[in-house]
Order: sequence, then structure tokens, then C-alpha cells
Amino acid sequence: MARPRLLALDLDGTLLEPGGSISDRSAEAVAKARAVGVQVVVCTGRRYRTTAWVLEHLELDGPVVVHNGVITKSGASAETLAAHYLEGSLYDHVLDLLRGVAPPIVYVDRYHEGLDMLVEPPERSHAYQQSYLADYAEVHRVVPQLEDEACHDVVMMSLMADHDTLAALREQLQKELHADAHTNFLQNKNYEGYILEVTSSRASKWSALREVAAEMGVAPEEIMAIGDDRNDASMIAGAGLGVAMANAVDAVKAVADATTAANDADGVARAIERFLL
Repeated sequence: MARPRLLALDLDGTLLEPGGSISDRSAEAVAKARAVGVQVVVCTGRRYRTTAWVLEHLELDGPVVVHNGVITKSGASAETLAAHYLEGSLYDHVLDLLRGVAPPIVYVDRYHEGLDMLVEPPERSHAYQQSYLADYAEVHRVVPQLEDEACHDVVMMSLMADHDTLAALREQLQKELHADAHTNFLQNKNYEGYILEVTSSRASKWSALREVAAEMGVAPEEIMAIGDDRNDASMIAGAGLGVAMANAVDAVKAVADATTAANDADGVARAIERFLL
């Protein structure tokens, strides 16, 4: 097998250790991969604001895929290069469905304005979501009613709660929305509980990564992708070489070509050393 020309890296549960740091071995492996000509693209469910420190640490200034593929930004300037915002026609419908549990977070693409989220008064939220919002008070704006805030740059609508509540809600969303929107159902690796996200049906890590790769002149079969959670499955399956972390969910392992060690055992570094160096 020829060495891949592009390496796509998930962050939480993959490149990042359980405590949220990057091991020296993994950082060195990424640097060595770049030194032999491999393009490195971070593909994460995180916002750009909480991804920027990783890009700086690894000295990556090319494209970065954030919000599970809804947005591709310049790593150097945070300029939005491509976006698949939630269609305005879905805003009220999705909001109404999510309200069955609690008011969601509405993420918007306004990094340079210092604004990432629109929320209703936090006390209306699930306790798990309240904890998250308390940590990011400086980048969210509280509004009386989200119904009044429909706008052109809605990245996604997200709800944090317990597993069973969100699993049932996701089933309802999929029945009512069909192919009109996409849902991501993820364990919250940095807070309690789970996350249910609703995005445009056009958005996924893989679709965004393919667009980035095409701009670089890289074919899908020349991509190596590493990840661990359900939102990584499409890029793991689509890449020429898909690698699952040892701590990955079964859905990711099932579509991967290879498995590496867990994120607490330098799994990314080991995969890079094995396949790229």
C-alpha cells in the first residue's frame, strides 16, 4: 500500500488523551508525518474556538474541519472557507422537537464577533447542559426565546442530557425529519451525559474532508483517517485507510481497515509510525 498523502485526525477520544492533552509522542509523530510531505487535517466535532489551541500546538495553519463537518475554516485566520448551515425552513420545527426535553443550544458561525452560541436562560436547560454553559459564559448570548432568533448562520442545534432521554428523542427526530436533517448522538467526553446534535443533511466529517482533499489534489484513496466515535464512521469508512482507536465504539471498528492503541496509550502516534513513517 502506498503511503497516504493526507492524514485526518479526530480530537476527543483520538488525538487527545483522556485529560484533554496531547502527548509528546503524538505531537512528534504528527510533525514527522508533515516532514515527509503528509498533509494533516483536524476533523472534529468541536468548535473552532476550542480547537485553535490544538492547531497552534501542532503548528497547523491549513484547513480545519469543525462542528462535525458543518464548517471548514482556515487554521491560520479562522475565516470560514465552506459551510453547510441548518436550513432556515427547519429551524422552528427542530426547535419544537428538541423542546420536548429542554431548550437547546443554537450554535452560530460568529467567531470574530466573540459569539458561538445562542441560548435561553440556562436554568431552563438540563443540568448537564447548564454545567457546559457555565464554562462558556463569555461566548454565549442569552435570549428570551430562541424562536425569535432564526438566522442565516445556524451551525447546529444541540442538546445535552442523559443517554436514554436523548436516544428516544433521536428516534423521534429521525422519524419526523427523515432525510431533511442529520443527527449526531455522542457521549460527552468532557462533561456528564450525552449530546444530540442536529445539522444540515449535507454536513458530515467525510463530505467536508473530501472537499478539503479535492482542493489539495488528494484522492479519497490517498486519505488516512483516525477516529473513535459514531461521527467519525463516515470518514473512517470512506478513507483509503480508516483506523479505529482501541477505545472506539463498535460502529467505527466495524468499518475500519485497522485498529490502533487507545487514546491513553499513544494510539495516534502508533498509527502514524506504522502507516506513514
